[in-house]
Amino acid sequence: MSNKNNRTGFKFTPYEAEIKSPFDTLFDIFKELITHTSGDFDEAIDWLKMLDKEYKLTTKEYTIEDFIEDLKNKGYLKETITPNGDSKSSITAKTERAIRKNALNQIFGKIKKSGIGNHKTKTTGIGDEHTGDYRNFEFGDSLDRLSITESLKNAQINHGLDSFKLTEQDLVVEDTNHKSQMSTVLMIDISHSMILYGEDRITPAKKVAMALAELITTRYPKDTLDILVFGNDAWPIKVKDLPYLQVGPYHTNTVAGLKLAMDILRRKRNTNKHIFMITDGKPSCLQLPDGTYYKNSNGLDKYIVEKCYNMASQARKLHIPITTFMIAQDPYLQTFVEEFTASNRGKAFYTGLEGLGEMIFHDYENNRKKRIR
Repeated sequence: MSNKNNRTGFKFTPYEAEIKSPFDTLFDIFKELITHTSGDFDEAIDWLKMLDKEYKLTTKEYTIEDFIEDLKNKGYLKETITPNGDSKSSITAKTERAIRKNALNQIFGKIKKSGIGNHKTKTTGIGDEHTGDYRNFEFGDSLDRLSITESLKNAQINHGLDSFKLTEQDLVVEDTNHKSQMSTVLMIDISHSMILYGEDRITPAKKVAMALAELITTRYPKDTLDILVFGNDAWPIKVKDLPYLQVGPYHTNTVAGLKLAMDILRRKRNTNKHIFMITDGKPSCLQLPDGTYYKNSNGLDKYIVEKCYNMASQARKLHIPITTFMIAQDPYLQTFVEEFTASNRGKAFYTGLEGLGEMIFHDYENNRKKRIR
């Protein structure tokens, strides 16, 4: 009797596109448009109608009006009455969350929530991740870590079966890896240069900011996250404000942003601290000791740049790494970011304006450089 060969391998089937409902199809486009319009619902819908006219996104069975009605019914849209009695539509907190999640999926891929969500370390101790090893019980160990089977086995070996007893010396716990918390400050450049020369740098900046905020709050829920924006000065904002960010008639006071970020982190008890900075890399403003502002938008001012390098070095001495997301491709601005990041021994991502699907990641601490798609 001959044995039949079991053959295994790849099975190829024709590609089938994901079937989406008319609502989901329009909602994906709407999330992009609402980001570009900084949360302006009416403007986003006007753009959606223009796209519909050109690309036939809707049908007689499902119109833009039906889509708007579904937004209301699903909790993505709310109606408010203005003081003069007019009705105004605006997005809800549910929509803001959907926009942040969409940005996270675009930039970092579909990352699943990971249970407790703290950062791994190489240190064993009280933690959440089992190592597969056992150790003797120590004062302070949580009782839910006790290994009953191993502890009873020790009791039988140490005291015999005739007079069974269980003592503290018999107790064994499952060893775990300790996981640490981190305090993060997210800095976002809202200076006028973020939309200068017809280049929209603020929209990709918002996408990076929303992706980072969603990543931190969902994957690392025990971490702390503070967000600030910087122009001529720097001030804190809330996560829910991210979709509505707009640039102002500001210069770029990077030093003020870094100073506020470090002041925030000094008040945090966590040992692990981090700054994420999203910018086009062009510092152009400083506040002088007398309260006045020194501004220079022509190229890179040596006086301002040196102050930025000093702040980067100061953060390094405080053991606060800075990761910079560079939303521009100008060579001289990238050179500044390289010097700045080297001063901090931090990390930098370089991305263009065509999309955030590809970034250049440079880890200056470990001297590694790679392309992320």
